[in-house]
Amino acid sequence: MAKYVLKRIFLMLFTLFVIMTICFVLIRILPREVPQDKAQQEIIEARWEALGYNKPLLVQYAIYLKGIFTKWDFGTSWYVSLMKPAWTVLVERLLPTILVNLYALIFSVPVGIGLGVLAAVKKNKWQDHVISTLVMLFVSVPSYVYAFLVQYFLCFKAGLFPITVHALADAGNSWFSWEMFRSMIPAVLALSFAEIAGLCRFTRAELTETLTSDYMLLARTKGLTRAQATTRHALKNAMVPVLPMIIASFVSILGGSMIIEQIFSVGGVGQLYVRSINLRDYDVFMVNTVFYTFIGLLAGIVVDISYGFIDPRIRMGER
Repeated sequence: MAKYVLKRIFLMLFTLFVIMTICFVLIRILPREVPQDKAQQEIIEARWEALGYNKPLLVQYAIYLKGIFTKWDFGTSWYVSLMKPAWTVLVERLLPTILVNLYALIFSVPVGIGLGVLAAVKKNKWQDHVISTLVMLFVSVPSYVYAFLVQYFLCFKAGLFPITVHALADAGNSWFSWEMFRSMIPAVLALSFAEIAGLCRFTRAELTETLTSDYMLLARTKGLTRAQATTRHALKNAMVPVLPMIIASFVSILGGSMIIEQIFSVGGVGQLYVRSINLRDYDVFMVNTVFYTFIGLLAGIVVDISYGFIDPRIRMGER
């Protein structure tokens, strides 16, 4: 197991390096825009010269990597936050992204698993048909469509929530105030539809197969009721492929959603990524790319490793 983990970590770091290199070259060949203000222009050009921005690409990349490994320096923001370290700009945007996605996950997991269990237990009945139809609808339609529907019906027509997430100053300077939470609900709902559908589909598929297995028949013949056999045996085994999906979702909440954050004006890393591209803020774009890539690769490793811890038979099967 340790050998497998080390191998996966090495492959993850190699993949991260390749993606970093490609993105660095692509973003640096774009033309730089110099501010119109004379004083800012002189400061930025002097800083660019000191950082080696005017040197060949390979030299620039070597300087960039040296700064990361020796000083944890991912460069400087020039347009999003003038002269502020790019890593600091990213960290400042993490909390709203984590909160919105964490609220969505807390809401999605019990609802998705509950609907999946209900659909499996009521297989081929009207409850199963209704839930399966809704799941197909939620999976097929992109999340930004739900975002616009939530904004139109719940925010604009009903007036239940603000159309966009409050700024920190408008919510008592606290991300944990009731006003801030209320303004996040539309974004949470828009993010939840796809997560609920995915969990429901996986849970129904696994539980349906488990309910027809031989050991379930044995449990019923030993005197257990259908509900007891389902909760004690079937549900436990059906969760083996479902739990890694939940774990991966918890890891990936740091990445956020660029589209949803843009629609609801969530001041998180997703919106920051879009701004860094539009403004050609090289270093902010790179630190976001590294962050997104690392989170995605880490989620994949966590899922694979979690299978072995959740079900010891997977580890024993390797032997």
